[in-house]
Parts: sequence; C-alpha cells; structure tokens
Amino acid sequence: MARTDAAGAQTSADLYDAVIVGGGPSGLTAAIYLARARRSALVLERAMAGGQMANTELIENFPGFPEGIGGFELADRMKQQAVKFGAEVREITAVTALERQNGAHVIVADQGPVRARAVLLAPGRQPRPLGVPGEAEFFGRGVSSCGTCDAALYRGRTVAVIGGGDTAVEEGMFLTKFAAAVHVLHRREELRCAQIAEERAFANPKMSWIWNARVRRILGDTKVQGVEYEDLCTGAVATLPVDGVFVFIGQTPNTAFLAGVVELDGEGYILTDADLRTSRPGVFASGDARANPLKQIAWAAGEGALAAVHIDRYLDTL
Repeated sequence: MARTDAAGAQTSADLYDAVIVGGGPSGLTAAIYLARARRSALVLERAMAGGQMANTELIENFPGFPEGIGGFELADRMKQQAVKFGAEVREITAVTALERQNGAHVIVADQGPVRARAVLLAPGRQPRPLGVPGEAEFFGRGVSSCGTCDAALYRGRTVAVIGGGDTAVEEGMFLTKFAAAVHVLHRREELRCAQIAEERAFANPKMSWIWNARVRRILGDTKVQGVEYEDLCTGAVATLPVDGVFVFIGQTPNTAFLAGVVELDGEGYILTDADLRTSRPGVFASGDARANPLKQIAWAAGEGALAAVHIDRYLDTL
C-alpha cells in the first residue's frame, strides 16, 4: 500500500495514493487530511493555490477569524499546512483528460501524465462570460473578471460592474477603494447577494445602480470607452461612458475534460453519492464543481475533509 513513511517521503516513485485535481479550499483540505493519514497526495492547481479564494480581498464567514482574513493569506496557510504534513502541490496549466490504464488512474496534464490509485476532482469554477461584442476583444485591456486583481489600474477612474450577486457586490465595493465611481448594471430590479453586503453597498456613496439593464456590447477603440445597454422594461438603448468593465454574472464548472468520463448534471457539475463517490470507481469529487446546494469556502473545506476520509477508506480496500 503506497503510503508515505514517517518522515513524509513518498514510498512509490510513480504512483500516488491520491491525486487531487484543484487546489482550492476543498482540494487543499483534502490534501491536509490525506497527508496526515500518511497517504501520498499530489495537488494539481492552475496558477496559485487557493483557486478563486485567493483573489478574495476579505473573507469574513470562515470560522476562526472573527476579524476576517484575506483570501490569499488563507489559501497560503492551507497550502503550508498541507505541505507540512507531506502533501505535494504542483502548478500546472490545465488537466486535459482522466483515463484508466493498467489498474491506475491517469491524470493527463500539460506537464505530463500522473498516476494515482484514487482521484479527487475538485477543479472549481470559473467566471462566466457575457458573450457580447467587445468583451473578448478588450479582455485584459479594460474588461476583467477579478476586481481584487485589477482594481488598482482604475484609480480615480469610472468603471462598470455587471451582475447582482455576492461576487458582483463584494467586488464592486472593493473597486470603490480605487475607482472614482462604480456603476452596477443588473438585469433585475433587486440584488441577489447577502443582506449585509447589500446594506454596505447601498450605503457606499461611490456606487450607483442601473436596474433592468442588459449589456449589448462593450465599446472602445484601443481600450474600453463605454458600455451599451438596453433597458429591459422600456427597450431603450443607452451608452454608459466607463474606463473599465468588470463582469460577475455567474460561474461555470471546470469540468469540460470530464465529459463522458464521470456523470455530470445538465450544467456540467459533477454528480456523486453521499460519500462523494462519482460514477467511476476510485474517483471522488468535492467543492464548487460538484453538484451541491452551496458554494462557500466552509462548505468546500468540509467536503474536502469528507472526501479524504472516504478516499482513505477506499485505499484500504485495494
């Protein structure tokens, strides 16, 4: 059985006990549990560890931090804790396939294949695009999906935020620390965020609201100059001059590589049983890419712990 030894060294050179696809709160929590159980665990993560959590300015609802904690700091602490117990975290660009070869699961990544006795799928989600003219053309040149990443570029300028959920409102409030004005365009007449976030946003003098607005296109020449939108109640079309556009209209699970591999629901989320087992034996799933009722860091961490316990038990049967 390919556990790690007491010093945390891997006892099998080419076969991990578990490979975890995704280094967000769910994947990192699972790595902590598996490494403490002396299982050889490898976390594959795109860019920095922590997933979208790492881009969150302040997390106030994760237990144990009454004053809140920055998302990057929390992600780094989780990573350090996993590595401390012997887990390995490897940065990749993408996972492209999950296969079964010679009795092992093979995770095909851009840096080469990795073999494992069990797999935890925790790939998370990514921002959903608007799909309007100008969005792709100006992405990175005035269009963004990360306020905490790009807010400093708009110091003293005017920006638009598209969306009305928790992410849109929270990122919009962060943008007000830099921008002179933040206009929020939302397709409905009311927000869909937490009540406390709504209260803070409505009290922020830099934020204004354009309701029942459907963005038609993003305008500009070499950079963003405005947003054209339609009033869904009257049909009137107007242009809002802005220097930047931040899009927060929902998330899409990072599961394209799993089509035909494990069972997914109609939106691409991974289906599991109560023990977080997917339709493929030895493959488990947790976190935001799993079909579950709540997308929160605490929930994702809990699922990571549960998945790790069941993976550990599964490995005992092999």
